[in-house]
Formats: sequence, C-alpha cells, structure tokens
Amino acid sequence: MLGDAKVNEHGYVLDNKDHSGMYLDKDCEDREINIAAATCFLRGKAYEALENRTQARLWYKAAIKADPLCYEALECLIESHMLTCDEESSLLSSLQFGPEDGWLSSFYACLIKKYDKENIIEARFKELERESCNSKSSDPSFIRTLETNTDLLACKAEYYHQCGEYQKCFELTSVLLEKDPFHLKSTLVHLAAAMELGHSNELYLMACNLVKDYPQKALSWFAVGCYYYCIKKYDQSRRFFSKATTLDGTFAPAWIGYGNAYAAQEEGDQAMSAYRTGARLFPGCHLPTLYIGMEYMRTHSFKLAEQFFVQAKTICPSDPLVYNELGVVAYDMKEYNKAAWWFEKTLACVPSPLSEMWEPTIVNLAHSYRKLKVHREAIAYYEKALALSTRSLSTYAGLAYTYHLQDHFTAAITYYHKALWLKPDDQFCTEMLSIALMDECQNGMDPKADLRRSEVFV
Repeated sequence: MLGDAKVNEHGYVLDNKDHSGMYLDKDCEDREINIAAATCFLRGKAYEALENRTQARLWYKAAIKADPLCYEALECLIESHMLTCDEESSLLSSLQFGPEDGWLSSFYACLIKKYDKENIIEARFKELERESCNSKSSDPSFIRTLETNTDLLACKAEYYHQCGEYQKCFELTSVLLEKDPFHLKSTLVHLAAAMELGHSNELYLMACNLVKDYPQKALSWFAVGCYYYCIKKYDQSRRFFSKATTLDGTFAPAWIGYGNAYAAQEEGDQAMSAYRTGARLFPGCHLPTLYIGMEYMRTHSFKLAEQFFVQAKTICPSDPLVYNELGVVAYDMKEYNKAAWWFEKTLACVPSPLSEMWEPTIVNLAHSYRKLKVHREAIAYYEKALALSTRSLSTYAGLAYTYHLQDHFTAAITYYHKALWLKPDDQFCTEMLSIALMDECQNGMDPKADLRRSEVFV
C-alpha cells in the first residue's frame, strides 16, 4: 500500500516522486502534516513489525529528515537503541529546523544519549530554559512550559542516573510521578534508581500498581523482575524479566535484566545468550556488549574481554564505565601504566563532586600506582577513596600495604587493624599485620608514636 520506494544508508529516499511536497491540513492545529514524512514513518513501523530493524532504522531516519517535527520517528530510533552515540549526534546536526523551532533542536539534543561531559549536558538543559525565557509569547504560561516539562525533566533524571547520582534521580522521578503517574519514561528511570538504592518497598508498590494498570505492558513485568532482583531472589526475577521480553521483544532493559539475573548466579552461558540477543537487537546500546566483556572477565578470558570493551567503546565513546572496565582488564593483564591511564580517563569524564559509585575506580587507580611504585600518589588516591566510603576493606588493606612498603610500620599497623575491623578473618591482612608488628619490633618504634603512647599511659 505504501509503495516500493528505496532509501539509502544516510536516510535519503531515492524515489521521491510520491508525496514529495504534499501536506495535510489538520483541524485545530497550526502545523500541517508532511505526507512524505508520515509515509516514511509508516514504512519504518511496518519493517519493525516484520523484525527487519535495519530497514526500519533507515526509514525512521528518512522520516525525521523529511520533517524534523516528526517526533515519533526520533522517539522510535532512541527508545529502540537503533543508533550509536555518534550516529545520533550526526542525525541531529543534519536536521533543518525552521527559525521558530530553535528550542526543538535543543530539546532533541537532550533526548539522545547523555554521556558527554557534564558542562556540555548542563549547557543543553540551560539552553532550553533560556529559549523559554527569550520566548516572545505574551502568555506567561508558555515561558514556564519548558522548565516544568515532564519529558525534559525525565531526560534530566536519565542524566542523573547515568552519572551515578541515584538519590537525585530518585527524588526527581518521585516528583515527576506525583505530577504525572502515567509518564512511563519517568517510571522506567524511577525503577532503575530505586533498584540501585535498594528501595525494595518502593519497587514492590510500583510493580503492584503497574501490573494492575498495565498487565499487557513489558514495563509492568520488568518492575516485578526488578523487585525480585533487589531482594536477591534471582530465579523469580529471571522469570519475570523473561515474561517482559515475551510481551515486547524490543524492550532493552528486560533483556539486560534477564542477563544480569543469570550473571548474579554465575550462570555465564545463559547470561551471555541474553546479552548477545540484546547486542543483536539494539546495535546502538553498548551495555549488552559491555556485560559480555564483564562475563569474559569473570572467567579470566582477558583478551576476549578487552575486545568486547573496545567494541562497547566504539558504540559509545564517552561512557566512563567502559573506560573503567578497560582499566580493570589492563590491570588484570599486569599492564599497570595502561590501567592507570584508563582509570584517570574515567575520573576525568565523571561529573564532580564524585559520588560513592566511583569509589572502586579511585581504589583501582591507587592499586595501579602502588604496583608502579608511585607510593605518594597511591596514598593520595586511597585517602580520596576513604572520603567517599569508610567501609571498604580493599581501601584500608591497600593503604596499609602501601605504608608497609614505605617502612611506615605504625601507619601500616593502624590501617591493617581498621581493615580487620571490617573483616576479622581476612587472611592477607592478618598475615601482613603479623609481619608489620615483627618489622616494627626489629626496626624500632617511631619515636613520635612512642611519645604519644607514653603520654596516653601517663
């Protein structure tokens, strides 16, 4: 019915005779519908229904290029992860907006993947707010529209989640869902933040309400899976993630959750199968590829893991989590200079101030410097990690061992004791504490420490 027109890889229709300049007036609307864009969009939907996602992606690109106001086409491209970060940016830069649609260009820029540097992302949100303030509309409600727009605030919540600011993300989505309980994009981000924070009660309530209101939506059963995953009942969570993928095979979070539930029980083959399906269905999403690399890391296949991390980096060149994993695999292959470089690159891409999520990266960087015998830098990063979390055995043990290597036995003993307070049966710290005590006895005690002790005894 739609004809047999062809489209090239850049999203340009080769046979543009049909509907090229046709518009349809829509009652009570100030814009006309571009027939060419609508036809391209319908072709994309048809190809997606036929599971020909390659052709669907090309026709969605053709639709948005024919008419930048065809928001549905862009939404399909983004929600189905059909484009990589670079492809999304390239597509947006190729769109030709009218002079009165400048705000829409900024809004689209906020919708795409948000792995750029903090100042770039914040500038996008501020630009949209500025657009609303500079509006010539006499209606004051229009000026407030963009600042309080639910879609825009949901984008900001997504950004907080990707940065590891889970509490800020959760608070924002809570406000959004009070304002609009049926905003499903906010609901998805809210579930993800609640799971990261361990809010099992919130997940339970959300899952019950979603299953009651939307029993045929994949999101509802995904929420149930999140609840069971949060309380560590991985068999049940797997069952509900699987049900979500059955209801909607193009729902990316369900495939990733399904793989993660297997990985949590160290069932690597099934986890890899789920991740590979995700990587095939969602070529623009780097997470399945990243998780495949993590599974290879778990089985000590470091070269294979590195290949998948590099592939994930190609899909999304600016995600700090990918840099962190490249650092970890370099460390495990004893390439400590390379590891330190990747960890530094990770921290350079993370918004400041650093959240507790990035504490392991700082510890890993400190370990790398210790291996490189740059002890002063190692100690500085261990102390930076302790400022974020005071309950990390690895940090205390690493700091103690670094002091021990420098023959600062008193400081080493202190931190070995702190590590053993967190885990009294830790073999490494127990043995090293004994050695440090013997070394201190043989080399004599630090006179300043001895003086402080004598003052305490007095």
